Order: sequence, then structure tokens, then C-alpha cells
Amino acid sequence: MLNSFFIIVNPSSGNTNFKKSWETITHFLKLKNINFSYSFTEYRKHEEILVDKAIKQGYRNIISVGGDGTLHHVVNGIMKQRYIKTSKIKLGVIPLGTGNDWIKTYGIPLSIKKSINIIINNKTIYQDIGCINMIDNKIEYFNNLAGIGYDGYIVNKLTYLKKIGSIAFLISGLYGLFFYKNKKYEIKINNLSLNKKCLMILVGLCKYSGGGLQITKDPNPLDGLLDITLVKNFSFFELLFNIPNLYNGKIVNHKKVINYKTKQIIVKNISNSSSFIEADGEIIGINSFNISIMPNAIQFLIP
Repeated sequence: MLNSFFIIVNPSSGNTNFKKSWETITHFLKLKNINFSYSFTEYRKHEEILVDKAIKQGYRNIISVGGDGTLHHVVNGIMKQRYIKTSKIKLGVIPLGTGNDWIKTYGIPLSIKKSINIIINNKTIYQDIGCINMIDNKIEYFNNLAGIGYDGYIVNKLTYLKKIGSIAFLISGLYGLFFYKNKKYEIKINNLSLNKKCLMILVGLCKYSGGGLQITKDPNPLDGLLDITLVKNFSFFELLFNIPNLYNGKIVNHKKVINYKTKQIIVKNISNSSSFIEADGEIIGINSFNISIMPNAIQFLIP
């Protein structure tokens, strides 16, 4: 099984014809004489259980078929299993999701055939993974970006819009402008202790999130550091005016945006209302967290 692939497939990902996509995937895998087994996910976070079983059975090569959410749960399955060092696992992606933000950092194409060829070429990098410890001692991992505040609020509203594609985040974000109230947080970064009212606090490893937004200044998934963006108390019109800058990356230079590099960040919501925490577009908790970096944690198959 060391040379075989275990494929974890989310049949609910994306807004395409899944049956046709899966037939295409299996066709190319067989055409390339790739030895593989697979399982379909049946419920949220089922990926974690499937990964655990696959690694226990001896698989060391995993393929995630789906979107950012599927990849997030596969990564969590790898990080939470206890059979083998996580850096021994190779992880490839065949993207079928709507946002597909993680693949943009590495230039992995949406083409099924091309993404399979990338996996076959066996070129890997050791990527850092973020570790989130929450107030109930629950631990969650992320491979792209995590945050609290407005981004968590929007992700929580996205359930019914995801099927329309990456524009869903923008639509939900514009709608949220009318209702969201900024929260106050206690923040500890390096030797700094801050007490600020913020629109959102973002912790990035990779470059893109929310269907193509660029809201961390200098993310590098290989440098052993978290890229922090504090977006301070934006008004409705300030945020509306800066929507283009969210997509071209210029928002990080705004006078109300502060950027840091660190190995750890601690955040506590001290407002009267709850604040959602999201990781890779998945709601994982509320109000407070301690995020640290896990350097060189997983081998990803990239172009």
C-alpha cells in the first residue's frame, strides 16, 4: 500500500455533475495505471474517519477530491491520527469544489487530467499547518487561512449560497455589511498585548481565501510563520469602497490594517456578543483561540 493511493471523495462538492466528474477521474487514474482505493464521504467531517482508517491500513498517499472544505477535513484527519509522523504522508488534490482557494497558491489547475498528472509527477513540498486550540480544549488544524470576526460571520451565512460558486462569498459579504457589528478583542502577538475593536482578525498560511480574496500581506506556507492581519474598525462605506482592494491584495496597505509575522497568536473576544471562528471556510468554534504553527507538517503534491 505504500505505492497505492487512497482517495477520499466528497460527492457533494462543487456545482458540477459529480457522476460525470467521477467517471472522468477513474478513467484517467486507470489510464495511468495508478493503483487506488476510494471512499465517498457520507456526512460532515467523515473525511477524518476515512483518513484515519486508511493510514491505519498502511496507506501513505492520500488524494482529496472536492473543495477547500474537503481538503480541510482530510488535513485534520492526517494531523489527528497517531499511527505515523504526519510528514510521511503525501497529499494530492483533485479540485471539484466551488472556491478552491488553496490550489490557487500553488497553481494547481481545475482540470481533472492536469491535476492527476501533477499527482503522478510526485513533486512535493513540506507545507506548514496551523494548529488552533480553542477554549473548550478542542483542537482543529488548517492548511490555508483561519480567522475570527466578519469572515467567520460571512462563512456562517454561506450555507445556502455555496452552490453558486466563488461569488457566493462576495454576495454574502455585501449582505452582511448591513448587519455585522465589529467586536472587541484582547490579542497577544509576540511580545505585544493589544486591546482593539476589529472587523476581523486573520491568520494566513497561503495567499487566497473566500473565493479569491487576498487579505494577508506576505503569507508563505513554507516559512514556519503565521501571517497575521488585523482589520480594525472599518465603517460600512470604508469596507464597501475597498472591495476591489480585497481581491487585488492592496487592502493590506490600508491605514486601518495592521500586519504581523509570528509563530503564535492568542485572541479573546471581550464583546457582549459571540464571534465565529472559521478555518479554511469551515465554522469551527466561537470567541477565543490560541493558534500556533506546525512547520513542515505534511507533504503536498504540487506542480
